[in-house]
Amino acid sequence: MSRMKLNLGPQHPSTHGVLRLILDVDGEKILGCEPVIGYLHRGMEKMAEGMTYLQYLPTVDRVDYLSGFFNSYAYVAAVEKLLGIQIPQKAAIIRVMLMELNRIASHLLWLGTYLLDLGAVSPFFYTFRERELILNFFEKISGQRMMYNYFIFGGVRSEIDCLEEVEPICKTVLAKLEDYEKILTENPIFISRTKNLGIMDRETAFAYSITGPNLRASNSHLDFRKLSDLYKDFEFKIAKAEDGDCFARYKVRLDEIRESVKIVLQAVEKLKVAGGNINTGLKPLNLKIDTGEAIADVETPRGLTSCCVKADGSDKPYRVKWRTGSFYAVQILPKLLTGHMISDVMAIYGSLDVMLPEVDR
Repeated sequence: MSRMKLNLGPQHPSTHGVLRLILDVDGEKILGCEPVIGYLHRGMEKMAEGMTYLQYLPTVDRVDYLSGFFNSYAYVAAVEKLLGIQIPQKAAIIRVMLMELNRIASHLLWLGTYLLDLGAVSPFFYTFRERELILNFFEKISGQRMMYNYFIFGGVRSEIDCLEEVEPICKTVLAKLEDYEKILTENPIFISRTKNLGIMDRETAFAYSITGPNLRASNSHLDFRKLSDLYKDFEFKIAKAEDGDCFARYKVRLDEIRESVKIVLQAVEKLKVAGGNINTGLKPLNLKIDTGEAIADVETPRGLTSCCVKADGSDKPYRVKWRTGSFYAVQILPKLLTGHMISDVMAIYGSLDVMLPEVDR
């Protein structure tokens, strides 16, 4: 045997951030893997202790900059629990619609970059074409294409006056999704790079606290949206697969886009007839919260995100703790990579849809 240590990253474009993988290899075969994190750490949790509740709000979109609405929701929902307030129904519907559009945009970016990791260039431009439609809509309602800061304590910031644009976006996404599948699902090269690769069975996924599409591709029905009051009036199916390999994770995300479109269209119909306010009118500038602790959960594109906020009676959080799906996806890499070839590393890693700012929060 000619074993050696090989550093993959942290300067590597296909790690989608500064992740270092110390690979123990024998020729091209991987005998072991040690993920090294911390190159991107920004102290998102500690930073909250020196900011007011309102000052911290714009920063939470950056925990996962591809899914900003989800992180905003987790934080504001935890604060709302501490305040004991109920948001207006119209605001709740808007939150659902925007989060599901954000899920579609995130999955589209994942698909394009994953195929780029595998060597396919053209689909990267196709997926960004549809994602652009969603980002243009987000820009119209919030002024931002990323880091939206649109959810506030007690509701949302403003009315949506371009609701008629949502349905055409959904129709376009569904139509183009058919094209993606025609290109990929039976493509022999794509199949050979993803089938029976990085297999994660259901028991292993639960043991490593894997959530989201990565878990549902391993024959699990666990989707935290089904447990959330926010989604109780929306009908959708849980996208799942059984094989637990890279191809199964691809299929789950494409099926999830279709289900998210269904939720978005339902939300649009509800908003057409919804009346009332979009927020409670809470004044957050000098917000002080009595002693207490609250946790809010949300099913993001990368799995369960939880935000725990502890208050001590001042205008600043005493402690904020984040739980994100990408952290656990990195944790399982040694299990998934061992026994495969170096050329399979990015095919397996990319299939997990890891966002490094979520890992090094």
